[in-house]
Amino acid sequence: MRPYRAVIVGTGGIAHAHAEALTSLGSSRVQLVGAVDVDAGRAEEFAKKWEIPQAATALADVLADGVDLVHVCTPPGSHVELATQALEAGATVVVEKPIAVSLASVDELLAAEASSSGSVAVVSQHRFGSGARKLRGIVESGSFGRPLIATCHTQWYRDAAYFTVPWRGSFEIEGGGPTMGHGIHQMDLLLATLGEWDQVTAVAARTSRDTDTEDVSMALVTFDSGVLASVVNSVVSPRQTSTLRFDFENATVDLEHLYGYTDDDFTVTAAPGFEDEVAAAWSKGPTGQPSNHLAQLSAVLDGLDAGTTPPVPLRTARATLELVAAIYKSAFLARPVHRGEITPQDPFASRMNGTGAPWSGS
Repeated sequence: MRPYRAVIVGTGGIAHAHAEALTSLGSSRVQLVGAVDVDAGRAEEFAKKWEIPQAATALADVLADGVDLVHVCTPPGSHVELATQALEAGATVVVEKPIAVSLASVDELLAAEASSSGSVAVVSQHRFGSGARKLRGIVESGSFGRPLIATCHTQWYRDAAYFTVPWRGSFEIEGGGPTMGHGIHQMDLLLATLGEWDQVTAVAARTSRDTDTEDVSMALVTFDSGVLASVVNSVVSPRQTSTLRFDFENATVDLEHLYGYTDDDFTVTAAPGFEDEVAAAWSKGPTGQPSNHLAQLSAVLDGLDAGTTPPVPLRTARATLELVAAIYKSAFLARPVHRGEITPQDPFASRMNGTGAPWSGS
């Protein structure tokens, strides 16, 4: 089998994580054949760094060469257009989070995927670390008892200079603030662990950053299983951390990291009297895999090899984006929001700020 031919669209910071992962997988399995960026100089510089033979300013310029994989690493507002273009060429698309700036845009992409021989995988690298996979196995087996409560906190720090980049802090281009662009990875892992959510009650505020979006949000999420979870998303927290905590009947599992975790970032605490069985259960399952792009992109290629849909499929990722939209709707309308409530006719389906952020004056 010939190696897969891959291109990267958008050559900013996150594109280097994709290039490093693809390079690590070996040229006999995948080859980077194109780098695309609206800034020709940046595309050429990226291509030179990663020894990519072609640099271009338009995706169409490289699709004609029989590309198998298109990695979309541009600002969120352009994801759907670029992914659709790649799907029309029959390529498989790997899209960075957030997938799109609205649920309506995701549904457009789902329609494009349905009429294509290609498919869409959404970057959700925290699902692929061995610790998270082991934790999901614990939930499925019930070996720690039922999960009861959880916390999911993304408390990062982005100063005023960070938001001088034109597309940042914009509902139109970025889709939202830390709820959309920063906490979405932790929230995705929360859903991957606990399953379907049922209701959310949230608040959001613009506390100090000069943006159109929030810089802090907080939410209480109820899951179908009855689990209650608190969610915090912030870009005004000087001590940066990403934390997830799951309290089961017989144990607590803590994960604390920043942008990626290893097995050592998990702590397991048994309830009194359950020490031996908790230790035995946690000792089983996968080990040694950090959460990173390499883990997910390797799984994407495995899916292509097997002729199956690569993980994480677009419809799965949509569920995470629906939670984001529900947090905004609940915060801006000051009421609980249920899963499935945001129908195509809802203003919060077509844009995350829906009827307008309270501080926008609209």
